[in-house]
Amino acid sequence: MAVGQDHRVVVTGLGAVSPLGLDVPSLWEALKAGRSGVDRITLFDPEGHETRIAAEVKGFNAADHIEHREARRMDRYTQFAVIAALQAAAQARLDLDNHPEEACNVGVLIGSGIGGITTLSAQMAVLAEKGPGRISPFLVPMMISDAASGHVSIMLGAKGVNFCATSACSSGADAVGEACEIIKRGDAQVMLAGGAEAAITPISIAGFNAVGALSKRNDEPPRASRPFDAGRDGFVMGEGSAVMVLESLSHALRRGARILAEVGGYGATSDAHHITQPDAGGEGAAKAIQVALNKAGVRPEEVDYINAHGTSTQLNDKCETVAIKAALSQHAYRVPVSSTKSMTGHLIAAAGAIEAIICVLTIQHGIIPPTINLDHPDPECDLDYVPNVARPGKVRVALSNSFGFGGHNSVLALKEYHEGG
Repeated sequence: MAVGQDHRVVVTGLGAVSPLGLDVPSLWEALKAGRSGVDRITLFDPEGHETRIAAEVKGFNAADHIEHREARRMDRYTQFAVIAALQAAAQARLDLDNHPEEACNVGVLIGSGIGGITTLSAQMAVLAEKGPGRISPFLVPMMISDAASGHVSIMLGAKGVNFCATSACSSGADAVGEACEIIKRGDAQVMLAGGAEAAITPISIAGFNAVGALSKRNDEPPRASRPFDAGRDGFVMGEGSAVMVLESLSHALRRGARILAEVGGYGATSDAHHITQPDAGGEGAAKAIQVALNKAGVRPEEVDYINAHGTSTQLNDKCETVAIKAALSQHAYRVPVSSTKSMTGHLIAAAGAIEAIICVLTIQHGIIPPTINLDHPDPECDLDYVPNVARPGKVRVALSNSFGFGGHNSVLALKEYHEGG
C-alpha cells in the first residue's frame, strides 16, 4: 500500500435517523426546503415544564428494522444508532457476513453524551413505586453509554476497535475524528463512527431548563431554534443518530467502494474556562479550527462552507462568530456559514455526526443549507449565515464545528475527494 493512501481516510457510507426523516435522503430534502423538525413534545406530557417543545424523531418503529425481541432490549438511543449504522453499512456495501476475514479490521465508535436515559428514567420510577426487586435485568445494559457501540458491533459482526466517545455535544464529532485517527495509525481499516442520543425525557428537559439553556418559545415551535438571530432564547432539544462508514483510502480503492468525501483533518481543544459557558474570546474554538485545517493541508481562504455549532443560545453564537473570525481572518466574511440546528434542533451527541454528514452532502450536491428563522440578525453575529433559503455553491472544503459543556471544541475538515489528494 502506498504511504499516502494509508494516511488518507474517506467516507463511503452515510446513515441517519433524525427529526427531519428516518434516512439520509429524507434529511437532505428537508434541509434543502428549510423545513423545521420542531414541534410540541409527544414522548411525554410536557405540561408544567418551562419548555414544551422539541425536535422528535417521528414515525419511528425500531421493529421495522430490527427483530422485535432485540429492539425491546435496546434503549431508544441505541435503536437509532443501530438503524443509522445499518443504513451506512448498506450504502458502503460493507458485508461482513460474506467476508468474515475482514471482521477484525472493522471497528465501531459511537458517541453518546447521556446514554440510555429513557430506560434509566423509567426504571427509577419502578424503583420508587415497586421497590428494588422489580428492577429490570436489562437496565444496566440498556442505560450504559457504550451500548450503542456494542450493539452496532454485534449486529454487523465488527470485531475491531469498539468503544464510546463522551464529550457532551462534541461526542459525535470526536467519535468521527478519533475513528479517523484509529484508521491512520493502522488499528483498523474501516470504522463505523458517529453519535446517538434520545434525551427528550422529563428529567432532561427540566435539567436543561434549570441551567437556562432551552428555548421557551412554546407557542411557535418551528420558529424556536433561531441561531444568530437577535431574538434567540436557547436551543431546542433534538434526538436521533448519524453514522458514517470511514475507510483508509487504500482499503476503499481495493474493494471498489464509492467514495463520497474525504475527512481531511480533525482538531480538538479545551477552553479550560467554565463547565457550561464557552470562552468569550473563542480562543479554544479558533485553535481547533486551525488544527483541523492544518491537518487537512487547507488554507483558511480555501474553506467553502462552515456548518456551525450554532445552538441558538446567546453565548454560543457570539463566541463561535468570534472564533471563526479569529481562525479565518477576513475570509470569515466571505465564507457561507449555516446552522442546521435551526431545522434539526440540537441532537446533543449526535449533532457533530449529523452535521458532518450534512457537510458531505453539501460537497456532493453543491447546495448550502440555510439557517432558518434568521429574521433579525444579532449585530454581534455579522457573518454570512445563509439566512432562510438554501443556495447553490461549489463546496470543496467544509468545516463542521462542535462545542460542548466541559469546554470541548471539536472541528472536522471534510474535503471533496480527488485521487491525487
